[in-house]
Amino acid sequence: MGCGKTAVGRVVARAAGFEFLDTDQFIEEHVGMSIPRIFEEHGEATFRRYEREVVTRLAERENTVIATGGGLLVDAENMGTMKQYAMVFCLWASPESIWRRVKGQSHRPLLNTDDPKQRIIDLLEERKPAYSRSDMLINTEYRSAKDVANLILGQFGKATAKAP
Repeated sequence: MGCGKTAVGRVVARAAGFEFLDTDQFIEEHVGMSIPRIFEEHGEATFRRYEREVVTRLAERENTVIATGGGLLVDAENMGTMKQYAMVFCLWASPESIWRRVKGQSHRPLLNTDDPKQRIIDLLEERKPAYSRSDMLINTEYRSAKDVANLILGQFGKATAKAP
């Protein structure tokens, strides 16, 4: 959330000549409602079920950069599926930076609380174990989308060079 996944994903896809998909956008298009509306009308559990369905549907796609919602990889099954078919990069930033980036945005249902800053801190802490299982954890704090994309492309290049 607010770490630049979509912006970075677009840069990586463009540079690599790959397709770009955002799981939140994919869900919105296929369900026919916005993420906030899904949360409001059906709850977080339903949204997480949609995420699992999307991962199953998209995981085997080749030459595709997939930007996921921040909570998608917390589900061990999702993480396992993604890692089976792809390199998984997790982007992160400090709670303060995330708050600066997302405050005032109305499409963040997990932050519809009395204390959204504390909610960001709590979410990052909850997600830390899952994020640590990624292939690479990248701090986006003082990096542009292009700089982060270059880190990812470098790692991807190293991994594909080692492939048989």
